[in-house]
Order: sequence, then structure tokens, then C-alpha cells
Amino acid sequence: MLPIEYFLAEDTIDHEDEKALAEWILSGPRLTKGKLTTEFEEKWSRWVGKNYSVFCNSGSSANLLMYYTLLLSGQLKNKKVIVPSVGWVTTIAPAMQFGFEPIMCEADPDTFGLDLNHLEHLLKEHNPSTVIMVQVLGVPNKMAEIFALREKYNFILLEDACAAMGSSWRGQKVGSFGNMSSFSFYFGHQISTIEGGMVSTNDPRFRDLLLMLRGHGWSKDLSPEAHQSLVRKYKVDDFHSPFVFYYPGFNVRSTDLNAFLGLRQLDKMDWLIKRRFENHQLYRARLGDHFVYQQYEPSSVICSIHFGMLAKSNEERYKIVSALRENGVETRMFSAGNLGRHPFWYEFGGYPVFGGLVADSIHYRGLFLPNNPSLEKEDIEFICEIVFNNKEKRHD
Repeated sequence: MLPIEYFLAEDTIDHEDEKALAEWILSGPRLTKGKLTTEFEEKWSRWVGKNYSVFCNSGSSANLLMYYTLLLSGQLKNKKVIVPSVGWVTTIAPAMQFGFEPIMCEADPDTFGLDLNHLEHLLKEHNPSTVIMVQVLGVPNKMAEIFALREKYNFILLEDACAAMGSSWRGQKVGSFGNMSSFSFYFGHQISTIEGGMVSTNDPRFRDLLLMLRGHGWSKDLSPEAHQSLVRKYKVDDFHSPFVFYYPGFNVRSTDLNAFLGLRQLDKMDWLIKRRFENHQLYRARLGDHFVYQQYEPSSVICSIHFGMLAKSNEERYKIVSALRENGVETRMFSAGNLGRHPFWYEFGGYPVFGGLVADSIHYRGLFLPNNPSLEKEDIEFICEIVFNNKEKRHD
């Protein structure tokens, strides 16, 4: 077995970033949360197309903040939430932790996001307050249909775009569709701040709750007007006012060190989108009609951190995976497969094992191929040749 030469994830923080960071640190700045955090939030909001953004310590914390903000917002008609079967554990876990009633939805056969037919069935049956969707691997869900369902059934839409930054649908960036949207700047994602996450929204009430819940439940991060409004409402002694806790919050703040990197990383985004989309298109062209992979509207731009595909069978997947590893190509299962088959769901949550046809196909047949900006055409060709050489002989 060859050592790994083609990694699933590469650090987008390069030597120039490290050099700039070292020089900045030696200048003696404030390293914890300060003005650079605010600058990064504002720059991100302009880039993604939202009015407000709140920087936190991970994409998982971003999802946690979205759920808790909803819970305290007074906007819920009930605590039912439709959740995806394909995504990540922390797309669903906060719903369980905060006492929501999560209802799992089948995966769409094209995008692998929420299946529209099953989603509408669940909306009719349960009348939930909330739907959380994942833009799976940067491939936008069928957003026109999602919007039509939101108009018809009047739900709050949370958008998990943690692994989808840079993708767009009909010219609009993924992560700008939800009432609140989450992003992750983890190592190997489209851009990285080492660890980090963001929530973006157009709702000033959500923004203020997000800011307070991120930092202990106090009002120190609010605008002076919003802070004074709370001081007056609760008749707080001015001497006490910086350290009064209005909500039972967390400390999931990030730092100016992370924000320094984020500001630099965002300047690279256009180049990173171009390279990942070029690689994604090359994979699609090379794999042709021989394998199942995500479909999307021709106008979409896909900024995927990996290329996902489904083998014909579990046995074929093992053969392809073994050959990739023997040739120094890192691979893994498709995301987390079907989340309804994980113990956190059926054992801890006590929900029935979810057996969606598409979700199970992803669970038992899916795998990831590398898609890093450093990969050249010949690298993609080499990886695809390994896949082809190890597929079943009779392959539709």
C-alpha cells in the first residue's frame, strides 16, 4: 500500500497566511475576540448576501446557536422540526438537546438533500414550525420547490451550509436562503480559520439573540441601543449592566486570531471556487453515466470539498475503496451516510431506525473522492482510472 499522496482534505492556510499571522502576533494585538471578529463578520455578511453574521468557534456551535435562538425567539408555533437523513450529527443533535421533536426526511435522489415529496408529506402530517436543510456537499437542493413549500406551509427555514460555502444557485450564494444559515471554517473546508463557524441572518431579533447566546447570555456585544433597551426593561443598576445575564447562554466565541485568518481566507474564495468547480466538473465528465452522483441545475456553481459518488453495490464500494487506498488515494464513506442508522438517533433519541431508500443507498454504497484546489487534471484522471478499473464488469 502506497503512502497517501491524494488527501481528502488539505489546509487552505498557506505559508503566506502563516507568515502574516506570525507578524501580526508579534505586533502585540488583542488575540481574543475584538475588532477583527467584527470586521470578519461584516465582510462575511457582504460576501454571502446577508445583513448580519455572528462568528463562533465551529459550524456545530453555529447550528447549536440557530436552534437555541429559535427556541427563545417566541416565533415557534410548536417544537416539531423536519431534519435531513443525510448530513452531519450536529445538524440534528441540538434539536434533541433542546427538546425539539425531530422528524427525519428522506434524501432527494438528485441532490441528496431533502426529498421534496417526503418533505411535503411530513409538512401535511405534522405542521412543523421548522425545517432544517443541508446543502449536501455543496450541491444546492431544489430551492424553487423549497421556497414554494415554505410559502404554502409557513415554516422557518434553517440552512446548514457548513460544507457548501462558495456554491450558488441561479446566481445566489448557498447560505443566503435560510432565515438563519450556518457555515463551518474547519480544516479542509472551502476556507479555514483553523476552527470556526458563522451564523448569518437578515433578522435583527435573531442577530441580537445569537450575539447574547454566543457570549454567556449577556448584552455586551449588542448595539448601545439594544443594550440600553434591556437595561431599562429590567431596571438594571448601571454599575452592574456589563455583567447581567439575560439568557442562559454559552461561551462559543471565537477569537481575533481566527478572524485574522478568516479575513485573509475570504480574499481567496473566488480562486478556490473556480478550482473546486473545475475539478468537480472533470469528475462528472470522466465518470460519465457509469456511477450515481449528485445532479443540479446547469446554472449552479458547485464548490465541493470532495466529490461524492455511489458504487453499484456495497461489495463494489469495498473493492474501489481498497484499490484507492492501495494507490495512495484517501477516501471515506459519503458524509455520515444515513443519520437515521446511527446510535445517537435510535439508541439515545429512541426514534425508529430510518430506512429511506436513497439515504440507505448513500449509507451502503457512497464514498468520497478528493477534490482539493491543488489537484490537476492528470490527478483527477488517475483517481478516476482506479475507480473504473475496479467497478463491476456489468455496470449500467
